[in-house]
Amino acid sequence: MALKITVIGTGYLGATHAAAMAELGFEVLALDVVESKIDALRAGRVPLYEPGLEDLLRRHVAGIEGSSGRLRFTMDWAEVAAFGDVHFVCVNTPQKQGEYACDMSYVDSAVDALAAHLTGPALVVGKSTVPVGSAERLAARLARLAPAGDQVELAWNPEFLREGFAVEDTLHPDRIVVGVRSERAEKLLREVYAKPVAEGTPFVVADYATAELVKASANSFLATKISFINAMAEVCEAAGGDVATLAEAIGYDDRIGRKFLRAGIGFGGGCLPKDIRAFMARAGELGADQALTFLREVDSVNMRRRGHMVDMAREAVGGDSFLGKRVAVLGAAFKPDSDDVRDSPALNVAGQIHLQGGQVTVYDPKGMDNARRVFPTLGYADSAHDAVRGADVVLHLTEWQEFRELDPEELGKLAAVRVVLDGRNVLDAGRWRAAGWTYRAMGRPNA
Repeated sequence: MALKITVIGTGYLGATHAAAMAELGFEVLALDVVESKIDALRAGRVPLYEPGLEDLLRRHVAGIEGSSGRLRFTMDWAEVAAFGDVHFVCVNTPQKQGEYACDMSYVDSAVDALAAHLTGPALVVGKSTVPVGSAERLAARLARLAPAGDQVELAWNPEFLREGFAVEDTLHPDRIVVGVRSERAEKLLREVYAKPVAEGTPFVVADYATAELVKASANSFLATKISFINAMAEVCEAAGGDVATLAEAIGYDDRIGRKFLRAGIGFGGGCLPKDIRAFMARAGELGADQALTFLREVDSVNMRRRGHMVDMAREAVGGDSFLGKRVAVLGAAFKPDSDDVRDSPALNVAGQIHLQGGQVTVYDPKGMDNARRVFPTLGYADSAHDAVRGADVVLHLTEWQEFRELDPEELGKLAAVRVVLDGRNVLDAGRWRAAGWTYRAMGRPNA
């Protein structure tokens, strides 16, 4: 008999996972406690931008013409418990207000609500990013609260989604990690992921703690690599070097690799910043805080880049003040192919300049609505050309392909002053300079 899957939480992770499970051939029932989300998803609409996700969703949502009908949505916990053999918990784990630690309240609430209705054998699978030790605690909580007792098992299966590539990463993951305590739990998860495993995806079986640590370790390593090259950009500026050439040269070493070695204004989003802080907080609770003190500097380097871009912009418009100066900001999302503006370096820079008196106009291909909700006092334009019109300086802060393809000559006719600051080190410096622009980027010579 085919497994039935449920997904608890229909945000970025949950909506993607639910649609992908339906694509893999499972009957799926997804739950959320926000009625507006459920209504949108039932109509085949995704309340966020992720390439390919809405098309995938519409191929499977019940009630949409031509769909497989394998994916349904509900707000009823009893219905979810009765339906599913495997329950994936995909709720948010934000940073606690005023602390580094992770807020586990959404995960705890979801587990409690589900457990109350589990009257028979079931496997609950956590996918949310949590502090190490959480699975151990939640397993005991499930066994205590579920009417079926120890017939309800817990497994931990961390997600490794990249925003902009989430559909591909779910259907064709580069690895699957499962923290389990029984052969039955492992067998069920091998059945869930049979198709990607058959394609060659590695399936790593671990204990709870290791499975939780894999995600925290991966994000910490990526954050460290990004901050390393940004620290090298600071040294290059002091020494007169070129960080782009430096990155190219060290990237040829296959022990280092070329990915994540582009200096710029740093990382943001809903994962890396809060995950490395939560990792540090948890290490402190475990008495291993010295092992992760380097992450404080990783975080510090990252945040310094934003202030440095503000300083570069101020220097570009005269050096003293932003008052009376028009600043065009290309980018609002924290990365391209996403509308996510959580802890966005681009918006943070725009906000700082605005607070210092600059007249800031922002354009982003997909992140405008979310940006307006976070920073309603900034100016917003309908296109890159409108944003640049009359600008004293142009800041390129999110590396959308649309911005790389802009014609600097055409753009130059709109700007008041042809000065561009490339906060992502991806624009063709020669092309912009040939069109009469002063081009500057972090860690690189001015000419």
